[in-house]
Amino acid sequence: MSSPFPQHPFLSDEFAPILFEADAYDLPVRGEIPRDLAGTLLRNSPNPQFAPRDKNYHCFVGDGMVHAFHIEDGRVSYRNRWVRTPKFELERAAHRSLFGSWGDPRTTDRSAIGKDFGVANTSIVVHGNKAFACEEMHPPFEIDPKTLESRGYWNFAGALNTGRFTAHPKVDPHTGEMAFFGYSVGGWFTKTIAYGFVDRDGNLTRMEKFNAPYSCMIHDFFATKNYLLFPILPLTGSLMRAMTGRSPFKWEPDKGGYVGVVRRDADAASMRWFTCDPCFVFHGMNAYEEDDKIIAHVIQYDAAPELNTDSSDLAKALGRLTRWELNLRDNNDHVKQVQIDDLASEFPRIDERFAQNHYRHGYFAAKRDGIRFDKLVHHDFATGRQTIFKLPEGDALSEPVFAPKNACAAEGDGYLLATIYRGAENRSDFAIFEASAIEKGPIALVELSHRVPTGFHGAWLSS
Repeated sequence: MSSPFPQHPFLSDEFAPILFEADAYDLPVRGEIPRDLAGTLLRNSPNPQFAPRDKNYHCFVGDGMVHAFHIEDGRVSYRNRWVRTPKFELERAAHRSLFGSWGDPRTTDRSAIGKDFGVANTSIVVHGNKAFACEEMHPPFEIDPKTLESRGYWNFAGALNTGRFTAHPKVDPHTGEMAFFGYSVGGWFTKTIAYGFVDRDGNLTRMEKFNAPYSCMIHDFFATKNYLLFPILPLTGSLMRAMTGRSPFKWEPDKGGYVGVVRRDADAASMRWFTCDPCFVFHGMNAYEEDDKIIAHVIQYDAAPELNTDSSDLAKALGRLTRWELNLRDNNDHVKQVQIDDLASEFPRIDERFAQNHYRHGYFAAKRDGIRFDKLVHHDFATGRQTIFKLPEGDALSEPVFAPKNACAAEGDGYLLATIYRGAENRSDFAIFEASAIEKGPIALVELSHRVPTGFHGAWLSS
């Protein structure tokens, strides 16, 4: 059967969309599901419902689809649903795509000009008894964590007035407070950034604003017990580029790199600026305080991909696990950047119970080249030892998500959950690894008859 989608690197193989929503129960299992593992893995991914209107499609702009794997009594069920944003509903009613890629008005249908084109396709955030599908240019979009029913954008009872909310808020595991930010809140590709805090019950308690040195993409930020860190790195944003159909983001290393540091209990006017060597970071692993220093572990790129419509830039861009050290006591306002290893890496995760604190265990996906991640990696920061599990040729790994064995388990005592695209079979498995022994391979594989398209981020909800 021919595909309704054009030949395109972000619409084929592990990126190829699926065109259905389904429920499946008692899926076939190879191995044995641990009896102490009970809950749901939620994963978000770009999955356009219609073929794009122009050649500038990128996986960053596909409609969000959430995939849920529910584990109970040694059995696994599966459910997937599109996130029914206003864009999705408008196009579903029209039976075709209406919006140009990146919202390009030149290729957007006249009936959709000026209307919302949010896709809610990047991450899943669970906080204050709510679950959200998030991306970085719109408010969080609430979904039901069990049924995956769409409930609509959430603005914290009207308190979120900037319209932007990161896909990567930071939750303090001890207080339950969630810190978030949004960039370009003064309008498309402006340099005004807002950040705020939400208490453990879901109430937005405070908002602050500041101006960055220049407009740029800021996909992630970092938090410790007492500080927030904002990386301003030279993947710059331009409305002019967007309006002419090009990628709005361009690598401009001559602008230099900066990291803004502010105490969580202070206002934005007290922010201190550090410089850093030009680089780019999509994701940080964790950050914490050590005496008068802040230590952050990040996946650092020497040069950022410019987010063109094919996969060549992403294939050439190689991120590597790097230690950032910021000394708060002396007058040297330059970030010390030290590469930890040579693996081309992405999608770092930790045991979230140790977020914003000193920790030992980190996990991520790695690759040799291209855009397909084919290795699962465990890095032990206490010993420097790395453990690696390599997938068979042609298979691809998603971001690994950590699930502790129980609330009181030691750090790293738990499981890593991921999906694996089986290239030879054009379908996916849901894989469960013992986090302390990933080199032995999955202890259980749950077989799907279809693929779970390569996506971005997930969240574990313990029962």
